[in-house]
Amino acid sequence: MAWQQVVSLDAVPVGGSHLVEIEGTPVCLVRLGEDTVKAIHNTCSHDDEPLHEGWVEDNTIECPAHGSTFDLDTGEPEVLPAVKPLPLYAATVADGAIWVDLEQQRNDAQEPAH
Repeated sequence: MAWQQVVSLDAVPVGGSHLVEIEGTPVCLVRLGEDTVKAIHNTCSHDDEPLHEGWVEDNTIECPAHGSTFDLDTGEPEVLPAVKPLPLYAATVADGAIWVDLEQQRNDAQEPAH
């Protein structure tokens, strides 16, 4: 696997998130700026809740169910009840699209298992 084009840049509003599935892995794309996109595993490590339905603020995304927030540079939870980090993946913007490479995981977090 290598870089994969997953969605048009216009599909993710600045300050918003979007769910994609890449080879069976749910990935939450978060657009922080015009050309800044982060990719984090979409399932909260505390409970089986989808992060893409949460809120984006600064460089974090908040789980909509219990309020845990995750740092989009480290994958680490910043607010309880989550205590385990989430995998972060390489993401870039090119030719009006968002590209993700799951093989380039940016931390050593394990995928959530519930």
